[in-house]
Amino acid sequence: MSIREWPMGERPREKLLEQGAASLGDAELLAIILRTGSRGLNAVEMARQLLRDFGGLRALLNATPAEACRVRGLGSAKFSMLLAAVELAKRHMHEAVVREGAMTSPELTRDYLHSHLRDRRREVFCCLFLDTRHRLIACEDLFHGTIDSANVHPRVIVEQALRLNASAIIAAHNHPSGITEPSPADLLLTQKLKEALALVDIRLLDHFIVGDGQPLSLAERGVL
Repeated sequence: MSIREWPMGERPREKLLEQGAASLGDAELLAIILRTGSRGLNAVEMARQLLRDFGGLRALLNATPAEACRVRGLGSAKFSMLLAAVELAKRHMHEAVVREGAMTSPELTRDYLHSHLRDRRREVFCCLFLDTRHRLIACEDLFHGTIDSANVHPRVIVEQALRLNASAIIAAHNHPSGITEPSPADLLLTQKLKEALALVDIRLLDHFIVGDGQPLSLAERGVL
C-alpha cells in the first residue's frame, strides 16, 4: 500500500511535523530521507528491509558506498542523502559544543565525542582545544592507528595547544572493539600528557575513551 493511502496520523512526514522527530521509529525516519521506495515496496517498507539486511541502523550508516549500492533500490543518490543527514547531525552537535562550551555542557561534549569517534574503523586520538572559558577553539584528529604511549606524542599536542592559544584540553580516543575499559597504555599516556601540558600551564580536563555506550571519563575514574 502506498504511504499516501495511510491515515494522515500514520504518515511519517505528517507524524514528524505533528508529534516531533522523536516519535518516529528508525524505519520511519529513514523513509523520510529516502523519500521513495523501490519496486513493490513503499519507502517505509524499504527502510525496514534495509535495517533487516544490514542488521540495524548503525551497520547501514557504516556501510561503504560499494556495499550500500549493491542493495536493490538504494543506489548512490539515496545513500548519499543518508550520509549527508548524518554529517549534518554531527555539524549541528559541533556548533552546539562551540556555542555552549565543552565543560559547561559535559553531556553534550560526551555526545559529540561519541558521534565523532564511535564508528571509526581504526583508533583515532583527538583533542578538544578550549579557551579560558572552556569554549571550543578547535577539535582536531591528531593521531591514527593503535593508541599507546609510543605513537601518541605529548609534544605534538603541546605544540598545537600553544599554537591555538588554548588554556585547557579534553583528549579522547576510540576503541573500535567497543570496549571502553582503559588499557595500561591509556593510563600511562594520560599521565604523560597531563604532566607535559602542566609545564606550559595548560590543563588536561579529561580523557574520554569512546566505544559502545557512554564514553568513559578518566577524570571520573580518578585518573586526573
